[in-house]
Amino acid sequence: MQMTPDPTVFVVDDDPAIRDSLRWLIESVGLPVETFNSARDFLDRYDPKRAGCLVLDVRMPGMSGVDLQEQLASRSLRIPIIIITGHADLPTAVRTLKKGALDFIEKPFSDQLQAHSSPGPIGNWGKLCLHQPSTALFTL
Repeated sequence: MQMTPDPTVFVVDDDPAIRDSLRWLIESVGLPVETFNSARDFLDRYDPKRAGCLVLDVRMPGMSGVDLQEQLASRSLRIPIIIITGHADLPTAVRTLKKGALDFIEKPFSDQLQAHSSPGPIGNWGKLCLHQPSTALFTL
């Protein structure tokens, strides 16, 4: 009998410092994490049978985070998505949220995101991953 991996937080960001920082933060609250340096890398390696959630940068070379979100939807791959960006604007936030993203977080991350004294957003990502199979769309 093959074991299914634990629900995982998948992080897609072209900035290695952000990937490393998020890996550390996510692992510090006990969640499994896998990082990808591009949207294409994620699409090529993602197994939709794995439960998890996706933390996705908006602006990346090649395929953007918004493009990846649309690609996943066009393939009927539903995974909870949290958008992160250093280039926030209202139209992009509205667009990604209307397409099903659960949150839109600006870089650099606030103290709330980095706080360990309360679950905050990182702890909530674990709840998304643990309770949402990738084939089900999470609704607020």
